[in-house]
Amino acid sequence: MNETILELKAARLALEGNTGPVEILRGIDLAIARGESVGLTGPSGSGKSSLLMLMGGLERATSGSVTALGQDLSRMSEDALARFRRGNMGVVFQSFHLIPTMTALENVAMPLEIAGVARAFERALSELDAVGLGHRVDHYPSQLSGGEQQRVALARAVAPRPAILLADEPTGNLDSATGETIIEMLFDLQARHGATLVLVTHAPDLAARCGRIVELHDGQVAGAEKSA
Repeated sequence: MNETILELKAARLALEGNTGPVEILRGIDLAIARGESVGLTGPSGSGKSSLLMLMGGLERATSGSVTALGQDLSRMSEDALARFRRGNMGVVFQSFHLIPTMTALENVAMPLEIAGVARAFERALSELDAVGLGHRVDHYPSQLSGGEQQRVALARAVAPRPAILLADEPTGNLDSATGETIIEMLFDLQARHGATLVLVTHAPDLAARCGRIVELHDGQVAGAEKSA
């Protein structure tokens, strides 16, 4: 049996709204195996991004549990969570979240240096080469196209060799051709590093590229199926 690397049990998330708490996720039960690729789909507002945030420890479950690599994220302090993410998770957002005052190389190397990785800049350069940006390492985000910035973000996410790779609509701000290039790179990097991939997307054809599709409706798992 495949090892479970991510597991949610009766996980709920309520956020404070103008008129009181708003329940975003309503009792999520979900297990994801090591090396699996999962596409999270569903209409806007169904809770896809919120579920990804719970998996990454970027939001805390109001109740229930979220376990990653055997660790209960709800029981960790903020500092412990940050250390855990740094060593075990890579996150790619729709917005690139690059540091504007750092070059592409520095953006990728910084989390490696914080984690104490030896030869951080050498590894960062290798990952930028892998996404076709070896010739742009000294450029700042403002000097890069949207697609190039997302490639830097991909390189930064996979450089620490994370066991878990989380991607939230990574092509949402890109044109279709550039988005297709980014997706090819995302799946290639996942395969190369053997990471578990959870991908939030509204595109059925993109979700179908994952090994399993999990559909959300109104903050609940509406269905799960093996992809063709």
